[in-house]
Amino acid sequence: MPFFEMGDVRIRYQEAGRGFPLLVTPGGGLDSHIDKWPIAVFNAMDVFKNDFRCITMDQRNANGGESTGPIAVDDPWGGFADDQLGLMDHLGIQEFAFMGYCIGGCFAGRLLERAPERVAAAVFCQTVGHRPEDPDIMYRSGRDRWGAALLARRPDLNQDVIEKYLHNLYRASPDFLYSVSRDTIRSCQTPILVLPDDIPSHPHQTSVDVASLAPNAEVTVFPWTSPPDLKERTINRVRKFLQAHTAARSE
Repeated sequence: MPFFEMGDVRIRYQEAGRGFPLLVTPGGGLDSHIDKWPIAVFNAMDVFKNDFRCITMDQRNANGGESTGPIAVDDPWGGFADDQLGLMDHLGIQEFAFMGYCIGGCFAGRLLERAPERVAAAVFCQTVGHRPEDPDIMYRSGRDRWGAALLARRPDLNQDVIEKYLHNLYRASPDFLYSVSRDTIRSCQTPILVLPDDIPSHPHQTSVDVASLAPNAEVTVFPWTSPPDLKERTINRVRKFLQAHTAARSE
C-alpha cells in the first residue's frame, strides 16, 4: 500500500473505486487502521467502491497499522485532522465526503470544525462519545490496550506521555464527542447522517445529540444492524445520502 509523508508523520493509505472522493475511517478506537475493515459492521471500502473514490488510512500510531508520527499531546484531535487533511492534500483532493466509524465520529467533528468548506457530507457511524455514568471508559481503553501495546514497541515513549495524551483526548473536554463542543455541531451547516449504536463506548445519547443539534442532520432507525434486510436498506440509505450531497459537486 502507498504512503505519504508530511514532516515527521508517515501515513499508510489505500484507495478503491472511482468518483467523488469519500474518506472512510474504520473503527477500533486509537487502533483504527486499514486491516480493521474485515471486522467492521460493514466494509465501506468494498460496499461503496462502485459509487465513490473510496480512500482509507491507518491512523497515526495505531497498533496493527503502519502510520507513524509524534504523539500530538497538546492537540490530539487536531493531530488526526492534520493527517486526514494532509492525505487529501497529497492526493490533490479539495472537497470530499467523510464517513467515520466509532472514533471516526470524533474525527468527523473536528474535520467539520476545521475545514467545513471541504467536507461535502459526513456520516457518523456508531460514534464514540462521552458516557457520564462511566466517564473514563475511553481513557482506560486507551491506557490499558492502545497505550500498553504502543509502549511495548516504542522505547522512545513513556507512560507519562501516554497519560497526558489520553487526558487531552478524553478528559480535557468530558462531554459529547470529546473533539468538539455542542456549539460546533449546532452551528454546522454540513449535511450529516447518523447511524446510532448503544454499547459502552458508543453511547446512544451521543448519536441522538448529534442528530438533534446539527441543523442539517438525519438519523437512521435504531437498531439497524439486523435483520439483514434492514441493514442492507440502511447501507443503501447511506449511499443515497452521499450521492445526493455530492452529485452536483461531481459535475
